Amino acid sequence: MDRRYQAEESERSGITNLKVGFNRVFGYYLEVTHAHRDKVPETYIRKQTLKNAERYITPELKEHEEKVLQSDQQANELEYELYLELRDAVTATAERLRRTAAVLAELDVFCSLATLARARDYCRPVVNDSREMTIRGGRHPVLDVLSDEGTFVPNDTELHFERQRLLLITGPNMAGKSTYIRQVALITIMAQVGSYVPATSAQVGIADRIYARVGASDQLARGQSTFMVEMLETARILNTATDRSLVILDEIGRGTSTYDGVSLAWAVVEYLHDRLQCRVLFATHYHELTELEERLEGVANFNVSVREWENEVVFLHKIAPGAANKSYGIHVASLAGVPKEVQKRAHAILAHLERDHHNALRAGESVPHATNNFSNSEASDLQMSLFGTEEHPLIEKIRQVDLESLTPLESLQQLAEWQNLLEKEAQAKPR
Repeated sequence: MDRRYQAEESERSGITNLKVGFNRVFGYYLEVTHAHRDKVPETYIRKQTLKNAERYITPELKEHEEKVLQSDQQANELEYELYLELRDAVTATAERLRRTAAVLAELDVFCSLATLARARDYCRPVVNDSREMTIRGGRHPVLDVLSDEGTFVPNDTELHFERQRLLLITGPNMAGKSTYIRQVALITIMAQVGSYVPATSAQVGIADRIYARVGASDQLARGQSTFMVEMLETARILNTATDRSLVILDEIGRGTSTYDGVSLAWAVVEYLHDRLQCRVLFATHYHELTELEERLEGVANFNVSVREWENEVVFLHKIAPGAANKSYGIHVASLAGVPKEVQKRAHAILAHLERDHHNALRAGESVPHATNNFSNSEASDLQMSLFGTEEHPLIEKIRQVDLESLTPLESLQQLAEWQNLLEKEAQAKPR
């Protein structure tokens, strides 16, 4: 009606730029610019003056407005009536609709799991009442999808109640320890909800609970530091886990001093092994804990493999039997962009700490064996190193010297150079 009425009024009045508009204050109106106000018919009623135009109303326009407003009101009333009818109909069949929704949701879950299993080549797990776990070619269900095709490295897992129920997993930062222990927990959950799992084959003994203590977080608003949160979560596990539980622990004790951290981690491992006797994956940088394999029947050492090639560290992301002897933390700092000066200084301090510890052991100083140290109340006077030992760089230089071709003078010059290097290194030792 607006366009038709506007065209008719424009033709009748001779006002070529006449417009019909609407606002919530005045309703429908006719707008005429000041250039054509002398053409405004006498039947127009002026309603509003603007800078460049006048607005008018007419009886016919107001009649149209009333019809429009009545139509809107009737539409709203009809909509509300239809809503009430729909509400009553839904209420009458609410229980049936809930059952239908539940069935559809369950069907959706099963179809999604089946589609994923087919697309990602999952296997059907064997779920039984034992406390064993054997996973061949296990993969992390999330990272396997996010990683480029064929790049995720699968790993095996074996947990047996008698000989291997607690795995101590050591290895470098960023090598995949956390990924590995989490993928085992996720595969267990998927198997127990009835899903196929990302593995070549899997046999999973039912776990009554799955506990995880991973990551770092705090609750400062409650007065709880990162380490306090870590200990609260650890306490909850130790107080509620059973011999049917699966527990994954990542870096227990790293939030405090080395002595405290090693002591707590050591005691936690013993408690999980001796008292709870549950299945455990324990990832740690405390290489001292690997001594527990010799004194606890159910503990087994595993590590994440790496290779050193041309002064670079290559992470293989493969879990292998045995303990690691390095953490490669400075290498990770390099990848993160830590300044070269800091890296160089860290290497010097690390070499100093390793050399002192190695020399102390060679000299037969009072450095008790880790097993004896932790089984008694006596504490060692020497802080245990968290790193493996390395040869001094000068040793390789000595090996490369061709003694047959050196003159006496060149020999003295070479010795003087080496002596100078050792003196500079001694001056750079941390005090």
